[in-house]
Amino acid sequence: MSNVIVKTDFTFPGQSKKYVGKVRDVYTIEDKYLIMVATDRISAFDVVLPKGIPYKGQVLNQIASRFLDATSDICPNWKIATPDPVVTIGRYCQPFPVEMIIRGYLTGSSWRSYKNGKREICGVPIPDGMKEHQRFPEPIVTPTTKAVEGHDEDISKEEIIRTGLVSKEDYEQMEKYTIALFRRGTEMAAQKGLILVDTKYEFGKSEGTIYLIDEIHTPDSSRYFYKEGYEERQAKGEQQKQLSKEFVREWLMANGFQGQTGQQVPEMTEAWVNQISERYIELYENIIGEKFVRSDVSNVLSRVETNVRAWIDKN
Repeated sequence: MSNVIVKTDFTFPGQSKKYVGKVRDVYTIEDKYLIMVATDRISAFDVVLPKGIPYKGQVLNQIASRFLDATSDICPNWKIATPDPVVTIGRYCQPFPVEMIIRGYLTGSSWRSYKNGKREICGVPIPDGMKEHQRFPEPIVTPTTKAVEGHDEDISKEEIIRTGLVSKEDYEQMEKYTIALFRRGTEMAAQKGLILVDTKYEFGKSEGTIYLIDEIHTPDSSRYFYKEGYEERQAKGEQQKQLSKEFVREWLMANGFQGQTGQQVPEMTEAWVNQISERYIELYENIIGEKFVRSDVSNVLSRVETNVRAWIDKN
């Protein structure tokens, strides 16, 4: 599809900055608002893959928007408006330099580390004898540093506070929010027959208040299992049926790519790109419980610019 969004180059009224992330382009308006455009880029192992995924940005933006609204009673968040299917406009916050990752199950990178003999993640001890995809007795918070470039690094709560990356008071507030948000996400997933396995939250500060920023409970920031059959698959030692980006990572690993120097990204055929798109839409329909409505992408960049400018003109 030619109308995927892989790059934006807007100039909005009052624009003071532009930041290009792995999958989002963020425009700052007068240090007051952030305009976050969820592109169709996809990343894995901290590498942006060469092709965009149709409707991926819309899926991410609309899931995040729904969950920001559904959790605003737990903690304040940055969202103000969603003037376009791929755009969220929100409050400008100073982000904390850590990501709050919370895990309910031993899976993904935590399992890979565990399998290699590690019995501690970010200062949190993990007992012997656990199996892949097994549930922890209680969810564990395993923060990482937020790298501007390259890989995020695991870090312990104690090290974050000791080095002054985040104050003790702010960190403990973020930790409380993280646990409460994960509990709400777990409850909402269960209602749709899903298990929220792990996720990450990012926070920022504005005028002394901590806000939840960025996305929440999307397939890029979270991992889901299907609830039906989980126990049976676990008892048989079978792989869990997942709704997440992990299948992209597994495909890359099977084709000899883990983001290491000198490795080449395998060819992404049109059929594979469309399969990824369908998997993202499947997660949307499962977690939201509604049919996904594909937006008109015949002139997608013009549509985005028109909708954002209309919002700025009114505000």
